[in-house]
Amino acid sequence: MTDDVVVWHQLAALLPEAEAQEIKDCWDIGEQEAGLGLLVSGLLAHQVPISETVRAQISVLAEVWGERQSLTPRILQCRGDDAPAQLKLIEHADNIVNSSAVGGDPDVVNVLVPWIACTRCGHVLTRAHTREPWGDLSYLAGNYVITSPEGDAVQRFFPADSAGTAFAALLAECAEPTNDR
Repeated sequence: MTDDVVVWHQLAALLPEAEAQEIKDCWDIGEQEAGLGLLVSGLLAHQVPISETVRAQISVLAEVWGERQSLTPRILQCRGDDAPAQLKLIEHADNIVNSSAVGGDPDVVNVLVPWIACTRCGHVLTRAHTREPWGDLSYLAGNYVITSPEGDAVQRFFPADSAGTAFAALLAECAEPTNDR
């Protein structure tokens, strides 16, 4: 996801031309949040089948633009293409892990929330959140990590503004090529 505008245009192209142009226009005028909402609404309205990789790409863009939490339920409702997939969007906190080692600050306890899994190699891209004094997780991820298949070891660490870079690294971790884009 090094060139977000290219990905944006590829995602917009999944929709009929007039709607695709609206989404491209949102990018051009700096209204990415609105464009993501239009994209997901269009995918749902037209029942466009999408791959799990596309679903993950949309989730990553939503994370980058601060819309992941609000768009996730609708992203998960988008029709899948039923093809075997390299990625799986994980949006439940059944297996969150407390880890004070993430980020290197022993005074901050981070909670690793699994986000996107590679079904081939087992690595998982997770969001690291701090636990707020009132018990909830921080709204925004403090950083991103790729964990081992067992989830017990951090393989790679990425700063808070690197969701796209972390996603690209997850894709690169698996030696097998993917063709579900």
